[in-house]
Amino acid sequence: MSEQDGSRLPSDVTRRNFLKGLMGAAGAATAIAAYDSFADDPHAVLAQGSAPGTSEVTALTSAADGQVDLLERMREELVQALQKPPAERRWVMIIDLRKCVGCHACTIGCVAENKLPPGVVYRPVLEEEWGTYPNVGRRFIPRPCMQCDNPPCTPVCPVNATFKNEEGVVEVNYDQCIGCRACLTACPYGARTSDFGLTYTEGLPVADDFIAGRLNAEGYERASNFEYGQARPRQERQSPIGNARKCHFCLHRVHVGELPACVTTCIGRATLFGDANNPTSLVSEMIAQPNVMRLKEELGTEPRVYYLV
Repeated sequence: MSEQDGSRLPSDVTRRNFLKGLMGAAGAATAIAAYDSFADDPHAVLAQGSAPGTSEVTALTSAADGQVDLLERMREELVQALQKPPAERRWVMIIDLRKCVGCHACTIGCVAENKLPPGVVYRPVLEEEWGTYPNVGRRFIPRPCMQCDNPPCTPVCPVNATFKNEEGVVEVNYDQCIGCRACLTACPYGARTSDFGLTYTEGLPVADDFIAGRLNAEGYERASNFEYGQARPRQERQSPIGNARKCHFCLHRVHVGELPACVTTCIGRATLFGDANNPTSLVSEMIAQPNVMRLKEELGTEPRVYYLV
């Protein structure tokens, strides 16, 4: 494919001129060649892993605009926070409702990360329609556990199975939980669910040509998850089956320097996470904005999830 045959779109020419202006004619040659190769035979380029020159373009573009990707900044601040004693960290989450497009990527990412069964959802995305026709709109509100500083779910537990850890994150001790579901009722945000041991493949037909695939799927659904840093296979009558379950800010990821799954899967960078005890952190900057709010603050729960509206 050549430029002379007129098959390239005007936007392609614009991109080439942009690269030349940003990188110079010599520096742009490699990137343009990479794009040409991809346009001519994308399958061959993808088979190699990534187009040559792509990383160079990304790095130079980031350097040119002087901005660091939010995920990289949050990851660096997370590593810094882990150097402090746990009691000196204050994990908070900020959700920018102006950026949320309702794609539910965070919900699915959470399900995949924690191997959540049917009916157990840690991070639903609530949808709301507003206005009067024809002036109407729609907004999306992701709702993880609020990780309240004054959680109403902990004092109602008869066996002290749910508690705040030293970092201020509300946990559930699966070995102590008796499945009474008192905490589910006490949570004003509906952020807790119960694991009844169901699987997504349960009740599907078991024809001979399908049974092998069904067994593999069930094997995956019964495999161990690693919530709270412990491997727990979902076997009948064993925890976490029968327990109350909830979002825990992906502590098993955070403690090894990785951001929560919902943060990394958000396509619009609408979800932010970090240590609010660091005055220079991204989350500290966002909390100080005048357009910040929290859900049901009048209840005195002091949630650690903030929303930008």
